[in-house]
Amino acid sequence: MKTITSRVLGLMSAASLMALTAGGAIAQDKVTIAVSIPAATHGWTGGVVYHAEQAEKEIEAAFPNIDVIVKTSPSATAQVSALEDLSASQKLDALVILPFTSEELTGPVEQVKANGTFIAVVDRGLTDPSIQDLYVAGDNIAVGANTAKWMAEKLGNEGKIVVLRGIPTVIDDERIQGFTDVMKGTNIEILDIQYANWNQDEAFKLMQDYLAKYPHIDAVWANDDDMLLGVLEAIKQSGRTEIKYALGGNGMKDVVKMVMDENPMTPVSTPYPPSMIKSAIYMVAGQFNGQAPMRGNFKLDAPLITPQNADQFWYPDSPF
Repeated sequence: MKTITSRVLGLMSAASLMALTAGGAIAQDKVTIAVSIPAATHGWTGGVVYHAEQAEKEIEAAFPNIDVIVKTSPSATAQVSALEDLSASQKLDALVILPFTSEELTGPVEQVKANGTFIAVVDRGLTDPSIQDLYVAGDNIAVGANTAKWMAEKLGNEGKIVVLRGIPTVIDDERIQGFTDVMKGTNIEILDIQYANWNQDEAFKLMQDYLAKYPHIDAVWANDDDMLLGVLEAIKQSGRTEIKYALGGNGMKDVVKMVMDENPMTPVSTPYPPSMIKSAIYMVAGQFNGQAPMRGNFKLDAPLITPQNADQFWYPDSPF
C-alpha cells in the first residue's frame, strides 16, 4: 500500500498528463477507456463528475487515439446496466470505476475484467480486491480514527454521541471501523448509528429523529460533509444548546470555510478530494502511450484540517 498526500496526488495528475504528451507519438492504435461513476447525487459526487469530465476533455484533446467515455449512474442497478451496455457495444481497453455500492458492482466488474480489460477502482473498493489492477482511495480508517481521537480528547473521554453513516460500501465500513475502534477505548457512549446515505436531506431528517429520541447529546459525527450540513440545520432549528461539536469529513469547501472561520461547533474536518478520479484516469491512460502500467494500491492520507492549515485545503472555485 502506497500512502500519498492529497497534494502529491494532484501533482501526479499533472505529471501524468505531461508524460502522456511526451509519449504521444508511441501509441496510435485506438484505445477506449470507460469511466463509470455515480451521478451527482450530492456534493462530493458532483465533484467527481466534474473532475472526470475535465480528464475526458483534456486527454481526448491531446490524444486523438484515446477515447474516454464517461457514464454516470443514479443507482447501483443503473450502474450495472451501464457496464453491461458499455462492454456489449465495444471492446474496453480499461475501465475506471467508482462503484455506487461495493457488493452489487463486484460481480459485474469481474465480468468486464474477464474480457481482458484493465480495471482501476476509485474510492469504494470492490468486495474482492483481486479484481482491481489499480486502486486509488483515501485512508477511510484514518478519516474515522483521526476524527474520533480529536472528539474524544475534546470531550474528555466522556459523553453521549450520535453517528450518521453513508451508504453500504467498503469505505463507509472503514470510516465507521476507524471511529468506533477509537471510541471503544473511552467512556463515550454511541447512542445511535444509522444510515443517511450521504444525503443532506436524509441527514436532516435523521438528526431530527435523534434530537427527538435523545434528550442529551454531546457531539455528532456525520461521516460526510453533505450530511453534516443537514445535521447542522437540524440542530439550529431545534434550538438545542448542549451539543458541543458536529463534525463531518471530505473537505467540502463550505465546511473548510467553517474551519477557517474557527466555527466553534465545526472547528476541524478531514480531506477526501473528489479529484482522485481524475488522477486515476491519467494513471490508466499513461500505459497506452508508452508508460508502464501503474498497478497496486494508492492511498491518500487523512490529516485533520484545522484553522492553522485550512488554507491548504481551500479551493473556492471547486464544485465541492
